[in-house]
Amino acid sequence: MFTGIITQLAEVKAVKQEGENRVFVFSCIFEEPIRVDQSIAHNGVCLTVSSIQSQDKNGTIYEVVAVEETLSKTDLRYWEAGKFVNTELCLKMNSRLDGHFVQGHVDTIGIVKDITERGGSWIFLFEFNTEFAPLLVDKGSITINGVSLTIVNANVSTFSVTIIPYTFEHTGFRSLKIGDAVNLEFDILGKYLMRFRQLQEKK
Repeated sequence: MFTGIITQLAEVKAVKQEGENRVFVFSCIFEEPIRVDQSIAHNGVCLTVSSIQSQDKNGTIYEVVAVEETLSKTDLRYWEAGKFVNTELCLKMNSRLDGHFVQGHVDTIGIVKDITERGGSWIFLFEFNTEFAPLLVDKGSITINGVSLTIVNANVSTFSVTIIPYTFEHTGFRSLKIGDAVNLEFDILGKYLMRFRQLQEKK
């Protein structure tokens, strides 16, 4: 479980194909030591640390494995060496919940359709598959590349978010361009409500 509050960026150092799986080697300076089997969100995708090559004050070199199912539903299939991604360690139960409950289970990919600067902040417009429209509400929560954000102007196939300067400077939003793919995870409460409605309609 995560909160969508990004604390550091990790650099993709290498990508290796192993059958249908893909192994990613990352370099990152975490706020605390990590361990093998630990879950870490990478651009909103929960991935398990499979090995640690080195870990010292200069940072940690570690590997994760993405299976075909993950590659097909996220933007991981586009990642190459040199890319920086948002990372977040899992939630501690004695910590403040500054964002919202994030599972690290990406629902679909969205596409950046427009970026507008508004006097020091930025408005990002995203397009997404219309089947997920019931999961978006104005002022509701959404996770984009692992970042907990508030939805504005939710429509059938598009929605916007406003990015403040701190978020822009400390996450991968500063490198996003029109046409880029992003990972979207919708609020878990909305998913439960939609599932409940679907079951009621079948009765």
